[in-house]
Amino acid sequence: MKLILLTHPDFFIQEHIILDAMFEEGLDMLHILKPNSEPIFCERLLKLMDKGWRKKIVTHEHFYLKNEFKLHGIHLSQRNPEPPAKYRGHVSCSCFSMEEVVRRKPKCDYVFLSQIYDGITKPDFKSSFSELELQDATSHGIIDSKVMAFGGISLDNIDNLKSYGFGGVVIFGDIWKRFDFHSSSSYKGVINYFKQLRRKCD
Repeated sequence: MKLILLTHPDFFIQEHIILDAMFEEGLDMLHILKPNSEPIFCERLLKLMDKGWRKKIVTHEHFYLKNEFKLHGIHLSQRNPEPPAKYRGHVSCSCFSMEEVVRRKPKCDYVFLSQIYDGITKPDFKSSFSELELQDATSHGIIDSKVMAFGGISLDNIDNLKSYGFGGVVIFGDIWKRFDFHSSSSYKGVINYFKQLRRKCD
């Protein structure tokens, strides 16, 4: 099962160190999501990280970074719904309904399906699908290896997601709630937790 990490929306001092460490522990793909960020700060993060990981990085903003840094690809969303003209390469996208998955999956390398569970750091984000709806989507081949579960994903529900046939999970709040970059200098705890996620996904 693919393990994908979505970056914290804010930049912070230890970020490149933590992301490098997660790649070393088996992170499959990193999605850089920095809403309303200045391109120069995304460039700085990429320059600070080990160059060897760039082929495993997808950007949600500033699509020129894909070619500039030879990244894996780009991700389309409601804020950035279309790829650049004549773009060639990996494309993933965010979906919020089964109908959208059916429509967009053939044109993407994979899609995020949200919101699977209630949000961890954003409790107002409620689950969009019942257990029955997920089971029905699995039985009809809508959920498959090209669909990544997003929203409320944690160590406690990965086994359940495997049973639905998701190709991977997108981790966000469950990781970043474990590291307060305003007050903590040690990131061992968040890396140790990531190791548990990696083992659970194997």
